[in-house]
Amino acid sequence: MLDHVEVARILDILGNRNRRRIIELLRQKPCFVTEISDRLTLSPKAVIEHLQLMEREEILSFRLDDRRRKYYYLANDISVMVSLHRLEEGTRSSDDVNNRLRKSLGKLRKLVDAREELAGNLRNIEKDIDLQIREIVQQGREVLEDDSGIDLLIALAHCNLTGEELAELTGQPVQNLAAGLAELRKKHIVEQEGPTFRLCGINAE
Repeated sequence: MLDHVEVARILDILGNRNRRRIIELLRQKPCFVTEISDRLTLSPKAVIEHLQLMEREEILSFRLDDRRRKYYYLANDISVMVSLHRLEEGTRSSDDVNNRLRKSLGKLRKLVDAREELAGNLRNIEKDIDLQIREIVQQGREVLEDDSGIDLLIALAHCNLTGEELAELTGQPVQNLAAGLAELRKKHIVEQEGPTFRLCGINAE
């Protein structure tokens, strides 16, 4: 049983809608950072911050795949039950309660329909993303020496990232990124501004 301090800390974590969405996604299956970013349409930076916070609280953990990407999964699931008891004088009429119930059900139907439409659009976008990534992998193997450089390009296609953030996304140690980034800069595919790397020229369009 959690004490009051621990309960308050967990409620603070769950108070963020995107962290709740990440937990719901990881209930379905383990995911790596860019997968979470794509599925929830969040920036990789934001996903990393949420994952690190929940990892510190031992809600999440991760394992490395053959490409040393971190697959996050729920180490400890969270179940919260909230009960609200309205205190008011008198009782509402049966007709009033029925009307409010019908209106609530109507709103729920509209929300569910909207969600289904969005889910369908999202599935189509995910298919397009998968096809584009496969095309990039194929083209990248014709230009680059190994797949590690392709991983860097796919990560930078999401947003501009620092070396540490690239290491987190790709699973490559920071010290091993230098050669791959140097090759990409030499080929004028990637450029650096301060600590941040980004796609350059027409490659970023």
